[in-house]
Amino acid sequence: MKKHLILLLTCLISGSAAWAQNAHFTTAGTIEYEKRVNMYGVIKAVINKDNESWYAPAFEQYKKNNPQFKVLKSTLSFSGNRTLYAPLPDDAPPSNSWFSDMPLAQQINTVYTDLNTNLSVTAKKVFDEAFLVKDTARKITWKITDETRDIAGYTCRRANALVMDSIYVVAFYSDEIPVSGGPESFTGLPGMILGLALPHENVTWFATKVTDVPVSDAQLKVPAKGKATTYSGLKTTLTKAMEGWGEYGKRFFKIYLL
Repeated sequence: MKKHLILLLTCLISGSAAWAQNAHFTTAGTIEYEKRVNMYGVIKAVINKDNESWYAPAFEQYKKNNPQFKVLKSTLSFSGNRTLYAPLPDDAPPSNSWFSDMPLAQQINTVYTDLNTNLSVTAKKVFDEAFLVKDTARKITWKITDETRDIAGYTCRRANALVMDSIYVVAFYSDEIPVSGGPESFTGLPGMILGLALPHENVTWFATKVTDVPVSDAQLKVPAKGKATTYSGLKTTLTKAMEGWGEYGKRFFKIYLL
């Protein structure tokens, strides 16, 4: 009995060592993301008793000419602990509806993050003005759960968080890519975020493809164009610009600061 137990333990240890030797971890490459915006949900969220006489008919017209989900694509290049998230051009036919100009329906951020120094540099488009936001990376208090799912061929674990005091975030990260990065400004988990959802904002980002290739410094070029500011400075600017916008302005305000 004792010999059998020793043999079993030896096999388990040998198997674990072999797995560790053969395990592959992606430390550089590119990730393709698909952003899906439930436009019907986004529009319904801004309709209230004060504006429904105009918004409701406009919404009905929008539904006749546009699909429920708007799909946008982006890439994340990473090498070591540096990442660059960048939107790809929208190849969908232009919409005549101003609903399509809502910030969630666009891709307004190009985000460079150096996780070694905790530096974040974001080229951000707000209305018709370009800002260059240089600050520390967003600190997020994540709660990791036991739920898992497969995304783009990687096993991912779920984590939940609250950002900006009220925006609920669900993320799925994989420690098979040992980089604490992710789409947009979402970082801080023990692995790459391959799936991200803001359920109450009606938007998701999910990886569709991960390519394990070397990434050059040129592919991780830090954004440099825009009016220089910090997140605190941008918040002050937006507060002044949206003064008097009421609840409608508050929704835009949060999205522009994400």
